[in-house]
Amino acid sequence: MAAEHQVTTTESGERTELLNIGQVLDLLRADFPGLISIPKIRLLEQDGLISPHRTASGYRKFSHRDVDRIRYVLRMQRDHYLPKKVIAEHLDALDRGLEPPEPGPVVPTVPTVALSSDGTPSPDSFRRTDNLRLSRKELVKIADVSDELLRELEDAKLIAPVRGYYDTDALVIAQTAKELAEFGIEPRHLRGMKAAADREVGLVQQIVAPQLRTNDPAARARAAETAAEVAALSVRLHATLVKAGLKQP
Repeated sequence: MAAEHQVTTTESGERTELLNIGQVLDLLRADFPGLISIPKIRLLEQDGLISPHRTASGYRKFSHRDVDRIRYVLRMQRDHYLPKKVIAEHLDALDRGLEPPEPGPVVPTVPTVALSSDGTPSPDSFRRTDNLRLSRKELVKIADVSDELLRELEDAKLIAPVRGYYDTDALVIAQTAKELAEFGIEPRHLRGMKAAADREVGLVQQIVAPQLRTNDPAARARAAETAAEVAALSVRLHATLVKAGLKQP
């Protein structure tokens, strides 16, 4: 009886082999290690993204078309972070003979940093705010760093998650640390830079502290402007001092 459920007829009249859930896992496990499992396949069915055949005994049987759909879903989730609603729209387009849109760069990117004419960050770059929140897995993937390097950066107090997420600054630090590591500069060597940065932050905070102690919104806004300008000047001076020092014999 089970053998008659091993093939099905497509809408075009072609007979195609049906696979059990274990065979589907075998086909996909190599391409999606750690992402594919029996519960995952059942969840995709529950969400309406696949519709496997059911035998009289209730066993799921999957066509190669089902496998292709699962592969598409996993690839869109892994490589493009597309939500299920968008993936469902893409699959619907495929079902209707349309080509789904090419997924764009949906991973977070670093906002453009405003630079002065001398190439150092301008006050606008210090005024920049964004709502970027990256998980640890996303940060490692987007910054293209290893878990080990990220742990070292955290141990050196160069990066720290805020309420479990990492922001744009953490992303820039991770990417920069990776480039420095190519020259043999390890996170432990960067503690001095962090200490110097903390001293500059303390200086800026000391300057704007009187304005921040007031309840006047205008004064607090001026404090933010002042902090951005002083920070930009501080970074410019720091960069120029390093540049001048390198020119010394």
